[in-house]
Amino acid sequence: MLSLPGAGKEVRRFTFDTRDSGTPLVYEAGDALAVHPVNWPDLVTEWLAVTGLDADAAVQVKGAGDVPFAEALLRHLDITRITPGLLRFAADRARDPRELQKLLRPGNEGTLAQWSWGRQAVDVAAEFSVRAGPQEWADALGRLQPRLFSVSSSPLTDPCLVSLTVSVVRYQNPGGRPRQGVCSPFLAGAEPGTLVPVRVQRAPYFRPPADPATPTIMVGPGTGIAPFIGFLEEYRIRGHRAPAWLFFGEQHRATDFYYEQELAAFLAEGTLTRLDSAFSRDQRAKVYVQDRMREHGPLLWSWLQDGAHFYVCGDASRMARDVEAALREIAAVHGGLDETGSAAYVKQLAADQRYLRDVY
Repeated sequence: MLSLPGAGKEVRRFTFDTRDSGTPLVYEAGDALAVHPVNWPDLVTEWLAVTGLDADAAVQVKGAGDVPFAEALLRHLDITRITPGLLRFAADRARDPRELQKLLRPGNEGTLAQWSWGRQAVDVAAEFSVRAGPQEWADALGRLQPRLFSVSSSPLTDPCLVSLTVSVVRYQNPGGRPRQGVCSPFLAGAEPGTLVPVRVQRAPYFRPPADPATPTIMVGPGTGIAPFIGFLEEYRIRGHRAPAWLFFGEQHRATDFYYEQELAAFLAEGTLTRLDSAFSRDQRAKVYVQDRMREHGPLLWSWLQDGAHFYVCGDASRMARDVEAALREIAAVHGGLDETGSAAYVKQLAADQRYLRDVY
């Protein structure tokens, strides 16, 4: 467990041992791991209760053939995600479709997103008394897809071990019923020794610099720190002593400082040169990694002028966007560039493969 008691999030490190897998798992620092989960058995039970359907009814699932309905719900179908297609399917079979039809009207996307927040597909079936047969549900629900997680280890430490840094998603729906993600609780609930199907998703664009003399700036708030633990493990083993700077952020230092001891060791031995943290809820005004970047703008600009590679990992919708805005601002303020010039500078960094992102 990486998060400590009292934390608002449950963040864990999971390590897979591939020694007995038969096929060697070949990966590099910066790659991702695709994990193939199964659904929460309690949710399958709820689906059967809500729909009133026979668990043993045979359904046809593409790629799996004929399987019992309960098995399809457990292993093959995405039984959590609400999609427009699922809502249209439900509206055609609901006891009273008027609310669904209203939500699906053009221009109501914001209302639909707000309504969907916290709900899962089974809530749609329950709230609107949707009646459909097992095969109709099997055709309407999407296929259960693997989940991608950035690897947080280096094969140079042990080629048979591969680690992930995962935030376990658990919450309640608007009616107070327990809900959770698919893959993260699956991993959290797996007993040691459980066989888990995985495959490597290579990320050749997101690697530590080939030249060991190249400085690196790494921005990884929350679970975005994952690949940079692998980078730092690699630097340690290869004996790299080029400057390395990490920006890490979360809500509270006391409970959310993931890998604190490991990072302290990297600093003490010189593998990591600088560590700047931003714990957003530890003071009245929220502070984020992009704020720390601006605080140290002159030094960050100096590192970039010395050829540093700039890495970002984490949330694409807000964090990565805000970090890029801060990077352009630093180029403008400390590089003397106008708005067009700073945008062109950041674009050129990316073209030169010195600005690299692993965002999701």
